[in-house]
Amino acid sequence: MSQHKAEVPLEDALSEDDIAEYLGSHPDFFERHEKLLLALRVPHPSSRAAISLVERQVAVLRKRNDQLEDRLKRLVAVAKQNDRLVGRIHSLALGLMRARTRDQVLERLETALREDFSADRATVVLFADAIGTWQPDPAFARAYARDSADLQPFATFMRAARTRCGRLRQRQREVLFGDDDEALGSAAMVPLGDTGRLGFLVVANRNPDHFNPGKSTDFLNRLGELVAVALEEEQQLGG
Repeated sequence: MSQHKAEVPLEDALSEDDIAEYLGSHPDFFERHEKLLLALRVPHPSSRAAISLVERQVAVLRKRNDQLEDRLKRLVAVAKQNDRLVGRIHSLALGLMRARTRDQVLERLETALREDFSADRATVVLFADAIGTWQPDPAFARAYARDSADLQPFATFMRAARTRCGRLRQRQREVLFGDDDEALGSAAMVPLGDTGRLGFLVVANRNPDHFNPGKSTDFLNRLGELVAVALEEEQQLGG
């Protein structure tokens, strides 16, 4: 008496992953089974109606194309923004190179930050031992001893000596601007020179997202380097 092996339904023998893997490994499958390709029906992504697999593929490709187009537009917008920023950095660099004294360096820096870099508030903190007897205009820059108690709210930042973006704490706002301007939504603190040897620059904006913690700091780092070199150059010239 012959024994008949029970037939196993195809859906039980093959999992969806097996089928997907097979089709992925044989992209020409539907070329060899064109009638099957045309006969397949899949749910429409936005309605209950069924459409052919080809139509669904076209819809998927159109959606992917729209996503790529949106991404390209964002990349172009960022590129244009970066291009404008490079132009502003270049103009600032030229202005700093033409400065004859450190007072002129700070004056041109303050103007550029306000007019070209959307600074609602800005100030420069300089270390007294790095600038000697020169006293900057307190309206924009102030000198402190490195171990000054006033700089304690910036101790972590000063130790790290890396550009930091985010929201200023109350005590930091008071030290920097002489008040507690809570309307300042975000700020960038930029070391001046290697390890912040000269001090640091602070640029604040009322928009909380203008200097968000995820912001790239490349241009801010370049800004800090430019200012540090300009201040050191004028010091060597006796400015």
